Amino acid sequence: MEAAMELRSSQWYAGEDRNGYIHRAWMRRGVPDDAFRGRPQIAIANTAGDLTPCNAHLTGVAQFVKNGILEAGGVPLELPVMSLGETNVRPTAMLWRNLAAMGVEEMLRANPVDGVVLLGGCDKTIPSLLMGAASVDIPAVVVPGGPMLNGSFRGERLGCGTGVWRLSEEVRAGTLSQEDFTRSEAAMIRSAGHCNTMGTASTMALVAEALGTVVPGVAGTPAADARLNEAAQLTGRLVVDLVAAGRTPSSYLTAGSFHNAIVALAAIGGSTNAVVHLLAIAGRLGIDLSVEDFDRIGAQVPLLVDLQPAGRHLMEDLHRAGGLLAVLREVEDLLDPTALTVTGRPLVEHLEPARIWDPEVITPRRAPLQEDAGIALLRGNLAPDGAIIKPAAASPELLQHRGRALVFDSIEDFHARIDDPALEVDASTVLILRGCGPRGYPGMPEVSNMPLPPKLLAQGVRDMVRICDGRMSGTAYGTVVLHVAPEAAAGGPLGLVRTGDMIVLDVPGRRLEVELDAEELAARTPPAAMTEALAAPRRGWERLYIDHVQQADTGADLDFLVGSSGSEVPRESH
Repeated sequence: MEAAMELRSSQWYAGEDRNGYIHRAWMRRGVPDDAFRGRPQIAIANTAGDLTPCNAHLTGVAQFVKNGILEAGGVPLELPVMSLGETNVRPTAMLWRNLAAMGVEEMLRANPVDGVVLLGGCDKTIPSLLMGAASVDIPAVVVPGGPMLNGSFRGERLGCGTGVWRLSEEVRAGTLSQEDFTRSEAAMIRSAGHCNTMGTASTMALVAEALGTVVPGVAGTPAADARLNEAAQLTGRLVVDLVAAGRTPSSYLTAGSFHNAIVALAAIGGSTNAVVHLLAIAGRLGIDLSVEDFDRIGAQVPLLVDLQPAGRHLMEDLHRAGGLLAVLREVEDLLDPTALTVTGRPLVEHLEPARIWDPEVITPRRAPLQEDAGIALLRGNLAPDGAIIKPAAASPELLQHRGRALVFDSIEDFHARIDDPALEVDASTVLILRGCGPRGYPGMPEVSNMPLPPKLLAQGVRDMVRICDGRMSGTAYGTVVLHVAPEAAAGGPLGLVRTGDMIVLDVPGRRLEVELDAEELAARTPPAAMTEALAAPRRGWERLYIDHVQQADTGADLDFLVGSSGSEVPRESH
């Protein structure tokens, strides 16, 4: 391969002086001499690990990436990076997304690598990989690990995550036995891969493709499908070409790329978590993306994918039905035609061959599941900087609602009281959970989709208006207002609401209000426990995070990580 520019790795390996000797000698270990002379060094940033079960298979995928890199004349170098297992890590994986991104950034910059293949799957791994790679801005391409195969229980599809929320509520309602609930546990996850619903993992893989960072047609390929290995090998070849062309993320990721990602997010009915991740990635690139853009661009996009949690099917079905490209072909007129991908060609040029093979899974544009499916941005005296809701996952009759507030000051407070038969609550009550934002928890956990009171479940109630400054799992559903900004712990008005206040939710009008005048709100003070918790002694990453994390409406990145620092290392160690 003849490089179009001097390889970055030559700063380590070129020359016959002591420094070149040291770098080559320590890396040689049986590698032929020509590995250090003009061949691109390609890192494979691998988030595989036993404690991140959704990514455990990526070590096998990495081998196919290596094969492709070698075929194209590159030198593959596996680079284990920080991995976050969504279901295992306490208190919440989101607390460490920025740390994982920082680790990726620092290791790519510090090491003699010319390009990188990013292997991720579970919720935070693809966002953190993209944030880190964008900050360094060396040629980079994502290989998503893929969803697990369909699960089933009692003859019906059982989706990862969504099945837990649904079946656990049935247990609490007394309509499903504990024995059957436990039996379903072994039926939900039947292969390698991440969640097979349209949760955050699936959403971020598909959105990363719409963004242009994945080879078109690859995202959504099931983890157990041999075609994923084929795609990984071809991506290994491609990254060598990216280095030769000098095609870095900043050279093709534009405002149009994020426009396309938002259109895709709406059309697939994707997770609300994509909002904070896309905002953070854009921030690393210096692209002016705001929470308003998600409503402005996505609000009128039709929902075309019938997947759990809002629909019936699972990711294996979506792949079989035509995948993301078939979805985007239906909304091609809404896409930015100039936005490029890692292939060097515009995304729209990859759409022509795509077809819908199962209209039960991907509905045609002329008959959408929902006309206006994008994430809605709400404002008002409860959310001056905005809050979001996913109408596709909500109950239509609750999208305009007025009800009495029932306030919980923490998730612990919620768990302590929600099952109390004497709790003063009815179907019209608005459940408010605060102290769950980026600073307040800390880490902004997925607790916004609060379980309903058992006494209402027993009456047949399956949805209520819920408001929170935290997040919710992409596998969850319901009429949930989340990402309220500013959060209560940052002085937001959510911290001033009291039980009994009247709350107004008007999604068509994009409004979220508490029926109090400005003077009364200003006269109130937040609970003392909230400010005391922030002042509690903390150390290490948690202290750094609380002091520097931004609010949800700007992506919840750390303030000193916004923007990029490039790939240059100004000082040498020898």
